[in-house]
Amino acid sequence: MSKFKEFQGKNVDKALEKASAELNVPVEKLNYEIISYGSSGIFGLVGVKKAKIKVTLDEGEQICVNTQEEAKKHAISLVNDAFEVKESDKKLDKALEIGLDALSRIVNKISGDAKIKGYSKDNKVYLEVSGGNSGVLIGKHGQTLDAMQYIVEKIVNKANDRRIRVQVDVEGYLENRKSNLRRLASRMADKARRIRKPVTIGQLNAYDRRIIHLHLKDNRSVRTQSVGEGYYRKLMILPRRKSRNRERKN
Repeated sequence: MSKFKEFQGKNVDKALEKASAELNVPVEKLNYEIISYGSSGIFGLVGVKKAKIKVTLDEGEQICVNTQEEAKKHAISLVNDAFEVKESDKKLDKALEIGLDALSRIVNKISGDAKIKGYSKDNKVYLEVSGGNSGVLIGKHGQTLDAMQYIVEKIVNKANDRRIRVQVDVEGYLENRKSNLRRLASRMADKARRIRKPVTIGQLNAYDRRIIHLHLKDNRSVRTQSVGEGYYRKLMILPRRKSRNRERKN
């Protein structure tokens, strides 16, 4: 089944040129009908009418036109996406640069001979400190490390319209801390299940609480809950109540 599409121009030749360009078909291969030759009117000012033609399109040509339009839209979308990714990469690179500078200033005030390196990934900046007095840089229960990360993240995001997360680590402390917290969480969960009473792990930062929450989220015998206010909170591990059906079976 044939379809039609109308084109207008100052004259028939201009209308044909427009149809040829839009349909990507040479003028000599266009199957068209002239509807109006147009009129220049009086002195080209009054009564001007454009020439109008009707081009016949078979199904194959129509598909071709639609495909070209879709390809154009897809190309524009790819360009926009690439531009957004490029802009995002620029922001991350800038955030990394600012983070490295800020952390260097802080660390140099606390301990000498420390080296700092960093990288960015998935809208997050990772900064790693090695050498120097790691014990002082980490602090009791990682509190100095937490403070450095908090300050650096504030500085990095001061001029950003969207938040970029920052993670600061000293001599692989965070990975060791994660392993220790998981072991602690398992022991305390077993205790809560055994005594059938809540047990509490005190004064944890958001990062540490998240590790325990995630570690125990699939444990059917207990559930976790943060208690208190502020940055450092307690984390409570509570035994789950057995369902009535399970109690009857037992």
